Amino acid sequence: MKIKVQVIPRSSRNAVERLKEKEYKVWVTAPPVGGKANEAVIQLLAWEFDVPKSSVSLISGHTSKNKTFEIN
Repeated sequence: MKIKVQVIPRSSRNAVERLKEKEYKVWVTAPPVGGKANEAVIQLLAWEFDVPKSSVSLISGHTSKNKTFEIN
């Protein structure tokens, strides 16, 4: 399943909010430096969908706030 995610880095909380069927907004406390925010988003999505981290992969938007993830 592919989902679209809007990421808010350097937030005061870690949270996931479902906006539409396959669209989410994710807040992470990690900064967008060195892939730290991307890794934090992967962790949160794995927890949200109850899958291992290895089942969540970033497909596009590595340096953008709008990203596409695939969850197996």
